[in-house]
Amino acid sequence: MTHPEDGQVPPEGAGAAQQPDQQETLAVPLVSLRPALEAVLMVADQPLDRMTLATAVGHPVEEVDAALHALAAEYTEQGRGFELRHVAGGWRFYTREEYAFVVEAFVLEGQQARLTQAALETLAVVAYKQPISRARVSAIRGVNVDGVMRTLLSRGLVEEAGRDETTGAHLYRTTSYFLERIGVTSLDDLPELAPYLPDMDDFDDELAAVAGQSAPEPAPEPAAEPALEPASEAHEAEQQSAETTAAEAAHHSPHSGAGTEPDAGTEIG
Repeated sequence: MTHPEDGQVPPEGAGAAQQPDQQETLAVPLVSLRPALEAVLMVADQPLDRMTLATAVGHPVEEVDAALHALAAEYTEQGRGFELRHVAGGWRFYTREEYAFVVEAFVLEGQQARLTQAALETLAVVAYKQPISRARVSAIRGVNVDGVMRTLLSRGLVEEAGRDETTGAHLYRTTSYFLERIGVTSLDDLPELAPYLPDMDDFDDELAAVAGQSAPEPAPEPAAEPALEPASEAHEAEQQSAETTAAEAAHHSPHSGAGTEPDAGTEIG
């Protein structure tokens, strides 16, 4: 009987048998593809792309892509209460539309948290004109949208997208959650609405005017009352006439010396 410590080399067959097993070891054990995809998608809280799913189940991307389309078609054919939908660049389970009211009644207890008309209008402007600042959204809608934008941010429908190079204002854009909620894959799938919105250059003058209104305006000078102007001119003419008459009388008075006025400004009779 030999032992490794005796310097004996183990048979070639033993080492050769272990090496292929080590090379074929996968990070995730190979399992049935469709059940594995269903298990992962069941716990996903956001759409998963095919590369992420392929890594999770340990199968090639092409096989995963084919299995996802096959599962989606199978669920539709069987009339399941849910469907596998490709949206926002990934795959996720959704309640089938005809059974949505049942889920809403159970989860929301008959109460639906909907966006207001103002929020929907603001969201539409951001979707079609992104990236866009709050001031430009306000210019398009004609009202202040600060409160509405905070609501859209808190719900994850819009997000910050840097700053404007000219004004330094924050810019906003829609999120992947927005695409998921409206059921489209990308912004290219949105209906053609942008041509009907006014061009941003049309609002430059309005934005400048709004900015100018924020600075305090000087108090206007009191305007002269038009009704008093004729009376004032008549009074001034009358006064000038009286002064002229007094000067002429003083010049011809026998009681006055040359270049002198009577004492106390009174005439001597």
